[in-house]
Amino acid sequence: MEKYLNQGIKDVIETFPALESILEEYDIGCGPCNVGTCLLKDIVEIHRLPPEKEQELMIRIEKTIYPDREPQVQSPAPSETAPAVPNERTISYSPPMKMLVDEHVLIKRWLARIPDVGVLLLAEPEKGRQLVRAGVDMIRSYADTFHHGKEEDILFKYFDDTSEIFTVIYEDHRQARRHVQAILTGLENNDHPEVVRHLTAYRELLAEHINKEDDILFPWLDKKLTTSQVGELYAQFKAADAQSGVDPEEYQTFVAGLESQWIDKGVVK
Repeated sequence: MEKYLNQGIKDVIETFPALESILEEYDIGCGPCNVGTCLLKDIVEIHRLPPEKEQELMIRIEKTIYPDREPQVQSPAPSETAPAVPNERTISYSPPMKMLVDEHVLIKRWLARIPDVGVLLLAEPEKGRQLVRAGVDMIRSYADTFHHGKEEDILFKYFDDTSEIFTVIYEDHRQARRHVQAILTGLENNDHPEVVRHLTAYRELLAEHINKEDDILFPWLDKKLTTSQVGELYAQFKAADAQSGVDPEEYQTFVAGLESQWIDKGVVK
């Protein structure tokens, strides 16, 4: 069974076609999915099945793959089942939404460094300019292309994104891009106070924006998504990340370097 648990779901369905209809009974639409990169072992976590449904599904999968043997899948005793551990906001996110929330963490770490970068820019312009340009690269590549791209091009398209809450989120994204353009214009004109002003405005905007998404938008969207849609989103997010050309580790390293310069500073809450 371990062999198939670690295979892509599309490959497993191709070998055992009956699995497609079994998964559909649990509202897991892996058959029609054009991505199909999720491993078989991941589908239960991704699709948030209740424990009893998880047990039932895994037994049926095992019977389909090994029809001549007794299922070896065992359900845990009730006393051994650990309760879900809430995150710091006591919100339980679906796996694709959790990807976005986790990306917010790195963005907030960059936001926390902006005041220090602004002070450095005014005190030591050459060093400060280098960090500002690196920060703008992170905003455009990681925050906008890598992160906002998944929101605007994939997640929001599952809903009526002309409704008010989406209008607010889209406007935040547009305003953030205007601040970034103003930062670059300020650098070109050697107007460092203007750069600091727009860096500060960007920081304030994004901090509030992230709270809106983490506390309001994402939990609300999670309630509206079907189990099948959660799985589709997870697969599409993974594919989008792979195709983005953005290396998140590059920006982890950048932010960690800033933190090593100002290690006593806290993160944006």
